[in-house]
Order: sequence, then structure tokens, then C-alpha cells
Amino acid sequence: MDWSLLLLLICPLMMVYMMFGMKGMHSRSSHSNQAEMDWTLHQDYNELKVQNERMKQEILNLSQ
Repeated sequence: MDWSLLLLLICPLMMVYMMFGMKGMHSRSSHSNQAEMDWTLHQDYNELKVQNERMKQEILNLSQ
């Protein structure tokens, strides 16, 4: 039996199996990561709003 031919056929099949497996893992973890990213963006946005108001006040104080 020629083992090199068998290895040649198994390699692409294993790659297909691994790619589908990794795709499944990515989709499960993406929902929790998305919620965490949304919360982080919301916090960053609020911090930027506060900084913007402070800077506006500083500019008003400097112009007076």
C-alpha cells in the first residue's frame, strides 16, 4: 500500500475539518466579545463627552 497517497488525501480533509471547527468556536465567543466591546465604547464615549465639556469651559475661561 502506498502511504504517501493516503497522507496526500488526508491532509486536505483535515484542513477542511479544522476550518469548520475554528469557525464554530469563533461564532460562539463573538457574542460575549461584542457585548464587552459595546460597553467599553459606551464608557469611552461618556469620558470623551466629559472631557469635551471641560475643554469648552477652559476655552470660555481663557477668552474672558
